[in-house]
This record gives sequence, structure tokens and C-alpha cells, in this order.
Amino acid sequence: MTDRDERLQTILRLIEEFNKKGVEVTEATRFAQDLEWDSLTVMDFVAAVEDEYDIIITMNRAAEIETVGQLVDAVGELQGSASA
Repeated sequence: MTDRDERLQTILRLIEEFNKKGVEVTEATRFAQDLEWDSLTVMDFVAAVEDEYDIIITMNRAAEIETVGQLVDAVGELQGSASA
């Protein structure tokens, strides 16, 4: 399993707690449109991801992330820059 696959599995696990509507989640799933998350839910979820990976996702960066796949890639980039 690649690092990206592991990140995807972890993020999917984190999403489960917030997926109140039981939406089937894929890499193409959009947080606002498909999961119908409001801004408070998004902030809580971002905090959970930050805690899990010990990273900081800025508000500007978070606003650019629309899908699960984009989040997986962003976390990878932020992990890389944190350890550099």
C-alpha cells in the first residue's frame, strides 16, 4: 500500500464520523455539495485531519480543497513540507 493509499484510508475513516447522511465516499466526493457539510462541520473535520497528521491547513488552502482526492494530495504536500 502506498503512502497515498494509507492517507486515503485514514481520511475516509475520519470522514465516517462526520458523514451523517451515509453518503458513499470516493476520491471524487465533494465536501460541500455531496456530503452537504456546513462551514462548522468543515472546520471540525479540518481540525480532525490536522490533529491526525500534525499539520496546519490554512483557511485559504482549505477553501481550495473541494474533493476527498484533493485533500489526500494536500495532506501529502503539507506532510512533505513539514518534514523538509
